[in-house]
Amino acid sequence: METRRLGRLEHRSSVLVYGAASLAEVDQDTADASVAEALAAGINHVDVAAAYGEAELRLGAMMDQLRPQVFLATKTGLRDEEEAWAQINRSLERLRTDHVDLLQLHEVGKLADLDRVTAQHGSLRAAVRAREEGLVRAIGITGHTHEAPATHLEALRRFPFDTVLTPLNRTLSRVPGYAEDYAALVEAVRADDVGLMTIKAVARRPWPDGERRYATWYEPLDEQPLVTAAVSWVLDDHPEVTGIATAGETRLLRQAVLAERQRHDLAAGEAEATLDRLGATDYSTPFVGADA
Repeated sequence: METRRLGRLEHRSSVLVYGAASLAEVDQDTADASVAEALAAGINHVDVAAAYGEAELRLGAMMDQLRPQVFLATKTGLRDEEEAWAQINRSLERLRTDHVDLLQLHEVGKLADLDRVTAQHGSLRAAVRAREEGLVRAIGITGHTHEAPATHLEALRRFPFDTVLTPLNRTLSRVPGYAEDYAALVEAVRADDVGLMTIKAVARRPWPDGERRYATWYEPLDEQPLVTAAVSWVLDDHPEVTGIATAGETRLLRQAVLAERQRHDLAAGEAEATLDRLGATDYSTPFVGADA
């Protein structure tokens, strides 16, 4: 699997980042098999969060074997300094490790969220303390919503985050103003040598009422040609992206791995054309209502 440099952290990260949200509600055997599948495919970067159900515990059970093989990232979604500090330490206990490579401030997708985490006693101070004490090597920021790229640009103005994890897919790029906000973020991460990762590469749309076939909170693309096109559109049309998080569903991992291999066979413009043939009702932003 292709690897790309994760900004100034210098880690050569696999272009597929294992999205451990997929382990939130599975048993240990399923978790073991899924992570083994990821490692066998060449994935060397695992992304989890305190909020992902049992995922940290599932990874913790295999940590002795897993830790030497991967770049390990977790997240805190709490906003208060002391609460976040406690959660960071709890994550380390659940993961059965004395440090993680990356701690990310989770779901900072709007300026109001950013104001809270960067406040005098916000969770950013807990992250900095954790880095000073050797519990984390680096600090990143993540976010959902249409405002995430603009919010993350402002975040970089306030603090030298090592990484950014922001949404990107073909349909999001057509939301008014989104492409411009994302382009401005790209300019900033390049200037400061920040690692840029993305989420929602294979998001298709919000789930139709009464339909939910996977553990993901959005309906994913699950036909292989479409998954391959979606992965290619992000990785091949956006070389600034160091990696994309796989969907939060163990049954979709194989398709992502195959897509990463197949994308090299696509002609220039083929991925975008394939995705653009989907109708507006069949391919739309997953962010709706308050999440937009």
